Formats: sequence, structure tokens, C-alpha cells
Amino acid sequence: MLFQLFLFLLVGILAGTITGLIPGIHINLIGVFLISLSTTILSSTNPLYLIVFISSMAITHTFTDFIPSIFLGCPDTDTELSILPGHKLLKRGLGYEAIVLTAYGSIAAIILLTVIALPSIFLISKTYFFIEKLIPYLLIISIIFLISLEKKKLTALFVILLSGFLGWSVLNLPLKEPLLPLLTGLFGGSMLITSIKNKTQIPKQKITKPKTKLFKPLLGSVIASPLCSFLPGLGSGQAAIIGNVISKTNQKGFLVLLGATNTLVMGFSFISLYVIGKTRTGAAVAIKEIIGILSWRILIVVMLAVLVSGFISFFLTLSLAKFFSEKIHKFNYTILSSATLLVLVIIVFLVSGFLGLLVLAASTLTGIYCISLNVKRTNMMGCLLIPTIILYLL
Repeated sequence: MLFQLFLFLLVGILAGTITGLIPGIHINLIGVFLISLSTTILSSTNPLYLIVFISSMAITHTFTDFIPSIFLGCPDTDTELSILPGHKLLKRGLGYEAIVLTAYGSIAAIILLTVIALPSIFLISKTYFFIEKLIPYLLIISIIFLISLEKKKLTALFVILLSGFLGWSVLNLPLKEPLLPLLTGLFGGSMLITSIKNKTQIPKQKITKPKTKLFKPLLGSVIASPLCSFLPGLGSGQAAIIGNVISKTNQKGFLVLLGATNTLVMGFSFISLYVIGKTRTGAAVAIKEIIGILSWRILIVVMLAVLVSGFISFFLTLSLAKFFSEKIHKFNYTILSSATLLVLVIIVFLVSGFLGLLVLAASTLTGIYCISLNVKRTNMMGCLLIPTIILYLL
């Protein structure tokens, strides 16, 4: 049985690497596919093997999905913020460092998760309903913090409200996977078109280890991630903003925070499934559909799968980051950006249809306009912050 478990764990790591590296192929899609197979072709397979596969795939995805976000400007729904500091470092020849920083955050999150899992189970069960009432006010504080960082404060407020109105409108459309065209346009399409217009040249990348302090970004991530893993309407993006309010870190520290938050939110979603029976990620949904509410024995297996796959994924991500860093400067970045944009358009059409293309166009134009106003692009996270605040206050 141990051999089969390890085999499914390795296959999960391979699947998570593929979903992480290919823009638009999210683990949610694999999860839905696996749920359908679990009642047909895989009906005779031990459910525990499938759960190990899903857990390792999900954790690996949180490591590798920063690579296309930073090198190509193709954000996943959990990595859109990494484009901002990550692409700046890429243009300075420090793309490898950017990926390594997110990997540092993710592997630190794996270690922290194993240490705080048990006390988290107790705290979540005792504070769930109390903290839920505080969420909109924490997000309002986050918006105030974003605005305080800007010299052009009214312009920043305008960008937050504009993107917030766009986000609210899109999330209320009869659209499949609305976050895909929304975030792809605001953070991916707008940056790609700007790069094409400016004929951005990517310099030869340096393979150097980054130097940054880990304590502050990890502290912010550890405090914010549990909130977003067991409460509806919140994801890694909102957790990162809340975490940054807490830690007030620099550009490189923010990448560490993003990596840690992405992995912690995924890990805590498994814990939340055990404690309160709620699903906040596609991986948790797939596990619940296959086996129902987690027992403590299955939770232990899941956490072991998270730990082992996390360490393997860390070294795998470093190797992939080095490979892409050595190759990226050899390509014409304008052509590469154009090809990437075309791939994103095709993916949005296949997933969200013609309406998704209209949303992609609208969000891309909004993103380009907001970039032209010369305020931080993180203000465009209003597209998620404003709808979430409205959701909780109504």
C-alpha cells in the first residue's frame, strides 16, 4: 500500500507541474475530471490513493504556477499579484530570484503548516463565526493601506473603485469561471499589450540566490491565510493584501508572502474541510466529493502528502526556474508576448465563451487605462476586494 501511495503522490506532483506551467489549466479542471472518473473508470481504486494524488497535485501547483506568471505574464487566479514585482525583477535580469523568492515562501509555508496544523484546528473551531464578522472591515483597512502607499491618493481610490465596479459586474454575469477573463485581462493582457507596445527586451537572467528577510512576510501570511481558507469569497489575492497590511514588507518580501500565502491557503483548505466541513478550493471540493468529510486519519495522510510533495516541489521549482531563466532571453519577447496573449484568448474562449472574450477585452482595456494613471497595479485588486466587502456587508 505504501508503494501505491507514493506512486500516486509522484503522479500528482507531475500533474501539478503540468497545471502550474500551462496557463489556464487549473487544478480545478483536473479535480472535476477526477470526480467523474471516480464513479466510473476509477470506481475500484482506493479513494485514499486519489486523495493523495489530489493533495500532492494541488500543493505542487502552488509552487510551479508562479513560473508562467513571472516569466510570461500569464496569471493564475491565485498568482495575479506576482506579475507586478516579479516582472520588474525579470526586466532587471532577476527573474530567477523572483521565482526562488516565491519558492522560499512556499516551502516555509509547508514547514509552518505542519507545525501549526494542530493548534489551527482548535482555533478555527473556536473563532470561525467571530472572525467572519470582521472580514469586511479587514478588507476596508487593506484598501486604506493601499491608498496610503500612493502619492496620487485620489487616483488610487479611483482605480480601486473602477476595478471594483468591473469586478462586481463580471461576478454577477452568467459566466463560467468569471475570474479567468477578469484577472487575465487586468493583470495579464494589459501587461502583455504594454510589453508589445513598448517592445520590451528581457535581459540575460542572473542565476543568483536572493537575499531578503523572511520573518515579516511569513508572519503576515500565517495570520491572513487561515482567514481566506475557511471563509467564502476570499482567496489568495485578498489574503496577500491583508498579509501585506500586517507585515508591510518590501518588493522581494512581497514575493515571499505571495508564495507562502498561495501554499498556506491551499493547505488550510484541507484543515477547514476537516474542522467545519467547508470547501474553499477546487482540491478540497474534489476530496469531499470522493470521500466526504475528512476523518482525522485521512487528514494525517493528506498532511503527510502535503509535506512530502512540498519538499519535492521546492527543488523541482528551483530546477525549472533555472532552466527558464537560461532560455528566456534567447526569445524575442515581443513575439513571445503576442503568442502568449493569443493562447490566453483561446483559453478564455474555450472556458468562458464569447461573453468571456468580452469580459477579457473590457478588463484588459481597464488594466491598460489604470497602468497609464501611474499608480501601483495592486490597486486593481479592488476587482475582488470591493465585491467581497459588498458580499459581507449586504
